[in-house]
Amino acid sequence: MFTGIIEETGKIESVANGNKSAIITIIADKVLKGTKIGDSIAVNGVCLTVTSISGNKFTADVMAETIRRSSLGTLKHGSKVNLERAMAADGRFGGHIVSGHIDGTGVIRSLEREDNAVWVEIETPDKLLKYIVEKGSIAIDGISLTVAKLTDDSFSVSVIPHTGE
Repeated sequence: MFTGIIEETGKIESVANGNKSAIITIIADKVLKGTKIGDSIAVNGVCLTVTSISGNKFTADVMAETIRRSSLGTLKHGSKVNLERAMAADGRFGGHIVSGHIDGTGVIRSLEREDNAVWVEIETPDKLLKYIVEKGSIAIDGISLTVAKLTDDSFSVSVIPHTGE
């Protein structure tokens, strides 16, 4: 389980594509402190298992189902990714409880500044939209957010500057 509060932004060092799967190597710092092989790290919100650690890098396997349902299949050398370690039971639970199991993707329809926040409207297929509720929580690239608006084919969130960074 995760909170959707991003600990750091990592960088893709390499993607070794299989027929339908991949092995990714990510350069990180903070999320590797105390991490061991077999631990879970959310990469853009996708719960992945650490398969190796070397210095400031870790690798994870990405199966075909994950590539079909997430944006991880678009990653390449140099891509930035949001990273979060699994939540510890002895810490504070900021954000929302997030499983790291991805339901699908959407397309950013618009970005609109309102004072110190940015409204992000995301077009989403009906098969996903039916599960999204106004004032409910949602994770976008692993970031926990609150659904502020809902239409027949999209939802919107309002992002504060700290989250936007």
